[in-house]
Amino acid sequence: MKQWIKAAGVRALKTVAQTAAATIGTAMVMGDVNWGAVGSAALLAGILSLLTSTAGLPELSSTADKGEDI
Repeated sequence: MKQWIKAAGVRALKTVAQTAAATIGTAMVMGDVNWGAVGSAALLAGILSLLTSTAGLPELSSTADKGEDI
């Protein structure tokens, strides 16, 4: 369970960062960054990433076969 929490957390943080970067980039092109919208979109993406991770994480499947820790 500890490995799942760590792997899902890392994946969620990467998703949050990617979503924030994309939202900021899009807003910059439009000329105004709505930080509330950036935060909201990034937070929602992180939550969705965690929910998606409940279906399984490929990182854990591949390392479990090799006996490695994440």
